[in-house]
This record gives sequence, C-alpha cells and structure tokens, in this order.
Amino acid sequence: MSVLRLPLDVHDPGVRRHVERVFAVVFAVRQAVQRDARARVDAYWAAHHARTVAGPAVVRDRLGLTRAGLEYAAYRHVDRAPHLRRYCTKAVAMHVADSVWQAADRHLFPDATGRRHGRPKVGGWWTFSRIPGRARSHTRARKWETFRLAGTLVGHRAVFGRAGRLWQPRRMPAVTPTAGGRPVRSWWDHDGPLAVVLTGTGARDLVLPVRLPQGPGREPVLEHYLADPRRWHKIDLVRYRDPGAPGGWRYEAHVMVLGPGYASPTVVARRQTAAVLHRRGGVDVNVSNLAVVSVPIDGGGDGVRATQIIKTGADADRLAAERLRQRRRDRALQRSRRVTNPSQYRLSARQQRRADRRRTAGLPPAQVAVPGGARIANTAGIPVQAYRRDQLSASYQRLRAQAAADGTARTQAGRTRARIVAAGIVATHGRNLVVEAGDLRAWARRWGRSIHAFTPGILVAAVDREAAKVAALAGGGGLVRAGTRHTAWTQHCLCTARVPKHLHHRRHTCPHCGLTGDRDLVAALIGAHTVLSDPAVPGTARVDWVAAQTTLATHGTNVINEGLQGALLESIGHHRPGRHSTGARPRRPQRSTSHPRRPVPACSANSRNDALDNPGPDPHPKAGPHRNDETHNPDCSTTRTPNPSLIQTLA
Repeated sequence: MSVLRLPLDVHDPGVRRHVERVFAVVFAVRQAVQRDARARVDAYWAAHHARTVAGPAVVRDRLGLTRAGLEYAAYRHVDRAPHLRRYCTKAVAMHVADSVWQAADRHLFPDATGRRHGRPKVGGWWTFSRIPGRARSHTRARKWETFRLAGTLVGHRAVFGRAGRLWQPRRMPAVTPTAGGRPVRSWWDHDGPLAVVLTGTGARDLVLPVRLPQGPGREPVLEHYLADPRRWHKIDLVRYRDPGAPGGWRYEAHVMVLGPGYASPTVVARRQTAAVLHRRGGVDVNVSNLAVVSVPIDGGGDGVRATQIIKTGADADRLAAERLRQRRRDRALQRSRRVTNPSQYRLSARQQRRADRRRTAGLPPAQVAVPGGARIANTAGIPVQAYRRDQLSASYQRLRAQAAADGTARTQAGRTRARIVAAGIVATHGRNLVVEAGDLRAWARRWGRSIHAFTPGILVAAVDREAAKVAALAGGGGLVRAGTRHTAWTQHCLCTARVPKHLHHRRHTCPHCGLTGDRDLVAALIGAHTVLSDPAVPGTARVDWVAAQTTLATHGTNVINEGLQGALLESIGHHRPGRHSTGARPRRPQRSTSHPRRPVPACSANSRNDALDNPGPDPHPKAGPHRNDETHNPDCSTTRTPNPSLIQTLA
C-alpha cells in the first residue's frame, strides 16, 4: 500500500460551505459515537460480577461494545436526526464508528507488551481532521465508494496540458461529468479532469476539483500512482489548518493505492548499492547525539566507518530563535484571551493594590483591560468556566491557526530531513544495523526540551524504514533492537574489559588495552559486534567478544594509526567538563540575537575535523539544576531532525 496526497481546490464559496458542513455533520456523528463508546466502556469495567460469571465477550456483546455495535449506534444517530442525511451517508457514519472502535479496542485489549491505552475520549473540533472513506470493490464493477476519485490522468492532461506539461490555473474550474468531451449524467462515465465526488446525500453532490502537483519531477510520480485507476483503493478526505487558505482550512484527498510507493531511479540505484554492502553496524542513540559505526562482515573491506550526528552552535541559535518566537506568540494569545474574557481572571497583585488604594481614597474603580491574575477557579483548582466556552477574537483564531500551520510544516520538514539522513546512514553502513532497545519516554521526562530538539525516535524510525527497504532488495537484514541488560555497550571496551562510566564522562579510556575515543562511537562499535539468537526478542542479544577482539587486533589502538583509533576519536571537538572532571569550565558562548524570519531548527552531522574548527555544544546534558545551557536548547516541542548535508564518514 502507498498513499498519494492530492490538494483540492475550494475557492468557490458554495463548494467551501458544502465541504465545511460535511465536516461539521460528520464531527457531530463522531462525537455521539465516542460518547456511546465511553459510556459502554465504563459499564463494561463496572460489571465485575457479570464478567466473572458470563465472561468478558458475553458482556461486551450485551453492551454493544463491539465494532458492529458501534456501527449500529452510528446508524441510529443518523436515523434519529434526518437533517444529518443532507451531508452524511450511512457509509460515512459506519467508517467513523470503525475509527472510534479502534480507540476502544486498544483500551480493552492489551498489545504485545501487555499495555493498554487509556479510556476513550471525546475529541475536539480542532483535532478532527480526517473523514475515512470506504475501500472500493475490486471484484464488483460500479460499486460506489464513500469518496470517489472521478476522471483520469489522461483526461486531466488533455484539459490542462500544454507542450507536454501541466499548466493548471490558480483557481480550478468546476468539474462536470463528461465522456469524450461531451456531457453525461453519470460520474461512472466521466473521463475528464480529476475530481473527488461525494454522492448519496440529500444535498447536491460534493465535487472537489483536484490540483495535481506540477513540475518536471512530478510527472513520473503522477504516472506511477494515477495511470491505472484499477489500483485506486480508498480515499480519505483530510483538512489542515491554514490561515492563508479560504475559510482557514486546506483540504486534501489521500488516495490509497495498491502497490509500493514511487522511488526515483536515483533512489533505486542507491538502495541497490547499499544492498550489496557486507557490513554490520551499531547505532548508539542519545538525547542529542546519534553515533553509527560499522565494520566489514567478512573482515575485509575498507575497515571501520563511523558517522556521528550532533547539534552545532548554529542549530542552537536557530532553536533559540524559534523558541523565542513561540513564546511571544503564546503571550499574544494569552493577552487576547484575557482581553476578551476579563471576568474569568483575577487581578494581579499590583492591580489589586491599585484597586484597594482607589477604593480607600473614595475613587471609582479603574477599568482594567488585561487582568494579570490567575484564572478564577474553585477550591479544587478547576476553572469556573471551561476554556472551550471562552469568547475568542478573530485575531486569536488567526494567530492560533498560524501556530498550528507552522507546527505542521515543521513536522513535515523534520520527517523529510530524517528520511534523507537515514538514507545517507544506510548507504554508508549497510542494512545490518543494531540499536539498543530503550524507552524514550523516560528520556523525555528527564531531559524534556533537549530530546524534543533532536527527536532521536523519529530519526531511528526513519533508519528502520530505510534499512527495511534495502533489506527487501537484499533478501534479509534490517534494523534490530538489542536489550541492554546483557550487553551494556557504554560500560565495556572491545577488549572485553568493563570500563564503568558516569553519564557526564563523554570519553572512553580503557586502562587495559589503551583504546581511547568518544564514548558513543565506542559503544556503537560494540553494538556492531552484537548478535541476536532471535531478532524479534531483544533479550536474546549478546556481544560477540571474539569478533570484537579480532577487530581490535586488526586495526590496532595506536593513536598514530589511521585505523580504529582514528575512527573513534571524538567528533564533538569540544568537551565541557562535568562536576567530577578536571579542567576549567569554558566560558558560555553568547547567544545570537539575530532572529530569522522563518527559522528551521535542525541538527547537523559534523566530522572530526569540522568539529575542531567549529566546536559545538556538549550533546549530552546532565540532569538536574547543573545541566549546562548549551545543551538545553530551547525548542517549541516540534519535530527536529539532523541536517543531512553535512554527513561525513570517518575511515
């Protein structure tokens, strides 16, 4: 399966109002089904005796806490409110109920690790962004889906094609069903421009013109996804917050296509080259650092390769600028809410003293435009009036929409950068990679902003996907996770000696064999010699110390040699001593005061020589109040990924 995102044109006011009403009605049905699901879950957990006597499955069937039960509940809501049938069909209601059941299913039944999700909640309007569609039938002709992509790519090019390229107008014209250039009545016979159609409602058909991506590089992608309509499987209608779009929302059709996604010839050649690399590597993940070291499987090749992804000073400046802009925006939102709802906030201490002085002097109370105190709440700290009932100004809504749109753009850009970085790592080190199995949520609780700035989870997930695609070409391999109980990469040396290190010790120095290098690179090298008897079980991981000693003996530990020691030299270039280390603390660098218009925070990969010329911050912060400022880069809790353009390999 693969998904193609197609932008939809809603510049026409009538079409825009129609699609907005469709989302409003489907949201009402979704909320009703979510309330039913939550009530049935509460009743299920309260029926202790019935579950013991009759069994959990019987109780769930009796309460209607099943997929079919929630679907029938959605049908009843639509039948009891006939006005909903003007913009919502029973098929749409059924698929909305199926999405609600997925949340209830994750709550009722534990996953493979024995964990359950929380109690189902009732979602809000601003987080409701997707209307699921129904998959088309590939065995029965002309069986209507919920949303249908009508038209053909050939017909779209015939209308908007010039000189072999697409030239679509800024405002797409309305689409009517045509066949061979002549009007027809049925959308089944339409072979003209592409459009997303919703029929079966009491109102007129919803027809949303499709705007295909333009450009020379887009033509092969469109040909791959849209040339054969028989591969179209399902269409979801999705919206995004966009203050620059008409109505404040941008709409897209997510087309699920049967078959793999598109890969350019350059990407295919790169993956084929990576598939023949006979190397195994280890990936050491930290809060703001990712180290990858690989060695040849057969003992030959070009020796040890090391890559380290770190943050630089320029990245810290961009993160600080982004955090400052977000803080200013939050303050503007808070001021706007307080001005619009002054009766829901108390006066600040200074404002209250002023009011007391005026009252004592017999003066009338002064009008306070912006109360500076806390929200009026009861003894339990719960606001007297819920935030959702506040009056919000147009500027507040516009600013909040802009913040949501910027966050979505940063997330998408971060994922794209992570994918590019992962492609470079797999192309350099091959598909056979091992990473420690750990829970990043514990890191998030301890370091907070630092892990949000680097997002190691997104980067590792991208490496996993890229390695899996290369492994599919090679017939085996991929990224596997190794347990830390029996391996302890950071606490060992290649000579099998145990070298205990605290978190603030960033350099590995073995007193037995004399191996010296960056702590993370040494740990990744030990990970390259980790084997698993069962790749699906992290607890079966063990370090192959015989192979590790062979690597150590082959490449040597002499600093003069350009072998193992040269690859393991720390690539940070600047080490800030910890509380238990010696040496004077370097002066804190002055934070940049320049604030670009649209900063894009990212992390960079530095080689050893680049880091010596432009030293960056310590990528490993310490917990507690002694954490240094350089590593605790302010961030706005959005996706951050390394910059792939500076990846270099140390050989």
